[in-house]
Amino acid sequence: MQTRRYLISGRVQGVGFRWATTQLARELHVTGTVQNLASGQVAVVASATATVLERFQHRLQHVNPWAHVERIDVDDLLTHHFADFRIIN
Repeated sequence: MQTRRYLISGRVQGVGFRWATTQLARELHVTGTVQNLASGQVAVVASATATVLERFQHRLQHVNPWAHVERIDVDDLLTHHFADFRIIN
């Protein structure tokens, strides 16, 4: 189990990106959080196996047809066990 933080830049707010990310996370059995940041970016903290997190990151690029992901910055975090995946307001 690993935990990573994804900082997603581009047109990712106001287009249903958080909802689509939540659906993807639940499909892949990823736990964690997703939230809009004041900077216009979206932050995702996700926990799963390394293989699942790689798949999750790849699919974040095209998780929503109305979004346009320009960049995803990734940081490894200390492993955290979340109960589920949820949107933080």
